[in-house]
Amino acid sequence: MSLEVEHMMGRGKASSPKAEVVAIDDAISRDSAHFEFRADHRSRWASRAIIGLVGIGITLLAWQTVSMWVFEVKGVVYPSPTDTVLRLADLMSGTTLYDHTITEHLLSSLARWGTGYLLAAVTGIVIGMLMGASATVNGIGMTPLTVLQLIPGLAWIPIALLLFGLGETSTVFMIYMTVLPAVAISTASGIREAPPVYRRAASILGTKKPALFFRVLLPAASLQMLNGLRMGLANGWRVLIAAEMVVGVGLGLGYVLVQARWSLDFEAAFVSILVICGIGLFIEKILFTVAERRLRDRMGLGAE
Repeated sequence: MSLEVEHMMGRGKASSPKAEVVAIDDAISRDSAHFEFRADHRSRWASRAIIGLVGIGITLLAWQTVSMWVFEVKGVVYPSPTDTVLRLADLMSGTTLYDHTITEHLLSSLARWGTGYLLAAVTGIVIGMLMGASATVNGIGMTPLTVLQLIPGLAWIPIALLLFGLGETSTVFMIYMTVLPAVAISTASGIREAPPVYRRAASILGTKKPALFFRVLLPAASLQMLNGLRMGLANGWRVLIAAEMVVGVGLGLGYVLVQARWSLDFEAAFVSILVICGIGLFIEKILFTVAERRLRDRMGLGAE
């Protein structure tokens, strides 16, 4: 029973018995509705988790089937899920892979991706805010950003090499140019597509333009901004691996893929692919999903 009910029961003669019964009944009804909502939310979460695990199981089964088929038909050892996981466990214990541990390769890739992604996210949000606040700026900036968004991430390789040569800066530049358009366009679109009723309500209340923008329009665009950041994450993570394969400097998951190809160490290649997928899924399905759910709750939209 809630504290509200206990408080009402302890008020004694402050109200009539009939009023107390009605108030207690209302409080119990609210508690029941709250518990039903939480139970329903947990049930939906459990269902999604089970469906996700089924999908992973089907993927692993298909992988194992292909591994067995390739070995039987072509006589080539195709690393199975078990082989890959065992090799990953060995590498996680400290065994080096191309002069570095798998953890060092991973941290190097994350550092490059994080630098490019954060720079692009900050720049993209600022540009998107300017475009959202001004129709003129939006008209000037939307076409160039759309063009940038249409350029595949790998197409930035020759430009990066010409500007910065081989090394870290080229990789960060490619990630930056791939993430920036998605974030800027989503931010601008979210602000400009905010429901007109928000503007009218703020105008009636006498809200000034700066307050209208930062306290009404920008929060209304937050979900679309988050979608842009999520899209930028996927684009940036993909181009990171490609950049490391071409302009890397001897450290990173993409570098592992290249070296595994030349040394025919297919287990190492599969380990790198597995880690790439695992990190991407963790950021996309866990971090961004939690952030979106909390944002929806804060905006009173509820979970999808």
